[in-house]
Amino acid sequence: METKWLEDFISLVETNNFSRSAQLRHVTQPAFSRRIQSLENWLGTDLVDRTTFPTRLTPAGVVFYEQALEMLGQINGVRDLLRHRRAASQTTIDLATPHTLSLTFVPKWLTALERDFAPLNSRLKALNVHDAVLQLVEGGCDLLLCYHHPRQPVQLDPGRYDMLVMGREALRAYARCDKAKQPEFSLPGRKAAPLPFLSYTTNAYLGRMVDLILADAKPALHLDKQYETDMAEGLKMMALEGRGIAFLPESAVTREVKQKQLARADAGGSWEIEMEIRLYRERPSAARPGKAIVGRLWEFLAEQLQPAASKRRVPSSER
Repeated sequence: METKWLEDFISLVETNNFSRSAQLRHVTQPAFSRRIQSLENWLGTDLVDRTTFPTRLTPAGVVFYEQALEMLGQINGVRDLLRHRRAASQTTIDLATPHTLSLTFVPKWLTALERDFAPLNSRLKALNVHDAVLQLVEGGCDLLLCYHHPRQPVQLDPGRYDMLVMGREALRAYARCDKAKQPEFSLPGRKAAPLPFLSYTTNAYLGRMVDLILADAKPALHLDKQYETDMAEGLKMMALEGRGIAFLPESAVTREVKQKQLARADAGGSWEIEMEIRLYRERPSAARPGKAIVGRLWEFLAEQLQPAASKRRVPSSER
């Protein structure tokens, strides 16, 4: 059994609505339903009466709800106890971020912070976007660095979480260069001869960005999916092998483009999308003040990035 199953079930009981709970838990409704079913399979009994609307618990679900609250409380209590006993953790910044940003943005960013702000101890958790967001929501990290687009937003309550825009990233099509330093494949392709396509898996955030590009493409693109993975780095390596076209973040291919190993495969078209790179933290409160080092870093970044009228001063208790 996974802890998140308990949290899913408790959320469902509190909302009485699968769609609302899925939104609060930052997953699709089908994925949320599968997790509830996984919990029921693990327990060997139905917790939800699916013959009625609105959602209602079975007698077993009513009993298990109280147990779930108790179990989750004990788990979180032990976690908090162990975290508070690790004094060193108060000077270490825990950062959750998608795999791509962990390879492209984070190394240079940390180097700049050490130069301009202060020496830092950091702990990086490279995850998919969904799990990285959950790390922040569940208290597993101090900062979340992730991509954001208005049509595929990261849905975090602005009343609870602070946000800074750290930069922007273009997602474009690339292919291996031939001997003449030109892309071996170029969009849009032809219906009779679609181009080999290196794709993200359906659960990848960048995959949803590519879906937006394809949906908006004019003229339409003709692609033949031949490979998929959830990591941009994996697609880049396949593109370098000449296996097809891949949509990749610009920062992930800077060196390869400069060395003429890869080239843009969009032939001057508009088949691209721009994303924001956002940094989030849980807003400090009297009950959860957060780490002092995180408060100081946030104030430094806000001073650098935000217009004077919109700066949010960090209370002195956080400094």
